[in-house]
Amino acid sequence: MTHLALPARRLLGALLGGSLVLALLTACQNDGTPTAGPNVTPLAAEQPSASPATTATAAGLTTRQRLELLASTISATPADTTAGLPYEYLHLQTWARATNTIVRTDLRRWRHDTDGSGREISRRAPDLRGVDHQPTPEERHQFSRAAQTSTRYRAGQLHPYLAGAVPVDPGELANLLAPPELVDEPAYPRLLAGGVVGLAASQYLDQRQRATALRALATVPGITFRGATSDLAGRPGLVFRVVADGSTSTLVIDPATGELLAAQEWLDGGRRPGLFSHILLLERGRAGTDTFTAPPSPPS
Repeated sequence: MTHLALPARRLLGALLGGSLVLALLTACQNDGTPTAGPNVTPLAAEQPSASPATTATAAGLTTRQRLELLASTISATPADTTAGLPYEYLHLQTWARATNTIVRTDLRRWRHDTDGSGREISRRAPDLRGVDHQPTPEERHQFSRAAQTSTRYRAGQLHPYLAGAVPVDPGELANLLAPPELVDEPAYPRLLAGGVVGLAASQYLDQRQRATALRALATVPGITFRGATSDLAGRPGLVFRVVADGSTSTLVIDPATGELLAAQEWLDGGRRPGLFSHILLLERGRAGTDTFTAPPSPPS
């Protein structure tokens, strides 16, 4: 198995400057019944509503067509109107494998667009021994009870996932997210799906950029649509799955805005099968300053 870890390493550097192992993605069986992932509910073959979710889940569409339709119909978010504010804001909760342990972290991050300075506030729940673990909504209560650590970063210490602007062309974006010379390798679908997750989990994407990311995701070889689910925060989303390179990755996407809500990767084989990483994207947007008091405790 050529289990490359490029997307996880990039997200690690983008989120915490190398201080924690934070990664991505989920698992389902080939028959569509998840054993270590979200509780997926198959959608009806036909629904009368003309909402973006119904359009993307209509009968007879390929997975690529569904993602292209989502990209064409997603709506703007309130943060899309705040492009002039200098700081990108992200609130994440992550479960990440560290050898034979699962590290659980709540992270709030402000990064200045121009100079790469910023601030992070993190809370770390007790580590879990073993890797055969599926995160639950109840675990999230532990973050609010954990002590917080605040870290400030000087100019140049916080970097976006991609240097420069996010390309408009989805093919160009795909080539930045996964090495095109590996397109015929078994690891390529996993790398490209992980790159899409890493991008969404590391910097704010506006409506156009989210649409481009969805179109790049549509090009992942072997990606499948798995119906509807709710993430750990109870938010409804559409599930897309990639099985490649000895792992199963699942992305949960908001059908209205095209935002990535959650992603998980489960290692299916090897010496230690089990959870590789799970990420929950709770908030994202823009802010005018990082000179603030500590934000309220994470939602339980």
